Amino acid sequence: MEKTMLNGLISVLVALLLVSSSALASSDAPFIVAHKKATLTRLKSGSERVSVSIDIYNQGSVTAYDVSLTDNSWPLDAFDIVSGNTSKSWERLDAGSGSFVSHSVELDAKVKGPFYGAPAVITFRIPTKAALQEAYSTPIQPLDILADRPPEKKFEWAKRLLAKYGSLVSVISIVVLFVYLIATPSKSGAAKGSKKRR
Repeated sequence: MEKTMLNGLISVLVALLLVSSSALASSDAPFIVAHKKATLTRLKSGSERVSVSIDIYNQGSVTAYDVSLTDNSWPLDAFDIVSGNTSKSWERLDAGSGSFVSHSVELDAKVKGPFYGAPAVITFRIPTKAALQEAYSTPIQPLDILADRPPEKKFEWAKRLLAKYGSLVSVISIVVLFVYLIATPSKSGAAKGSKKRR
């Protein structure tokens, strides 16, 4: 009875050891994190430029090879490529928190309306696996391209704060100045006092 119990315990320990070692072996892999962001810039000509940047990080413990970025979320009937390219390749992306690559592209918008961009696709190779691995970037926030925006009023928030709290700030500053003048002795009085002591 003891022998069967001991054999059962040993088999459970061996199974746990095999499962944990396979889990540790599978953690030795690249972990690709990609952040995609897009900003709109209104040009003087009335058109709008979209600046897209994608930062790709390898947060894993192994180098990723043949890293390739493809961002096909910008249809050519709605955008013209001004600078850059929607795809890019790198030979390798080393592991570590400080290791990253970046890619940017600028586009001119041709169509007015909201635009919802898809995530970019990143493919990479791991030396231990034959198949290409795939990762996705973060999606961008919806862009309202060529939207009718009221002209930006500079210093509007400062005017509102001044209107709301201006009188309070002036009263407090006058009181502080008065207390400072009362509490600080004048230099001429101090000079006269020192002359009298002689």
